[in-house]
Amino acid sequence: MSALATFIWVLDLLFDTSGHLALKQATRRAGPASGPIFWRSVLSQPFLWFGIGAFAAEFLAWLSFLSLVPLSKGVLVGCVNILVVMIGGRVFFGERVTAARALAAMLIGTGVALVGWAGP
Repeated sequence: MSALATFIWVLDLLFDTSGHLALKQATRRAGPASGPIFWRSVLSQPFLWFGIGAFAAEFLAWLSFLSLVPLSKGVLVGCVNILVVMIGGRVFFGERVTAARALAAMLIGTGVALVGWAGP
C-alpha cells in the first residue's frame, strides 16, 4: 500500500474509532432512563454530536482510501477497526477482553498485515 493510502487509512481508523467510543460515552452519560427520556438525554450529550461528526469524517476518509486501493484489499484492511475499537472499549470503559477475543484479535491483525502490506 502506498504511503498516502496508509496515511488515509490511519485517519479513517482514528475517525471510526473515535466515533464508536464517543457514541458509547454518550449513551453511558445518558443514564439508566429508557424510552423518550433516554433519547432526550442522549441527544443533549456533546459526545453524541462529536461521534456523528467523526463518522461523517470517517465516511470521507473511507471514500478517499477506496479510491487508492482495490476494493478487496481495502475492505480487508478496514477490518482492523474491530481491533482498535475493542482495545478502546477495554481502555476507556473497562470492558472485558477474554482469551478467545485476544486470540481472534491477533489473528485479525496478522491477516490485515499480510493482506494490506504484502505485495502489489
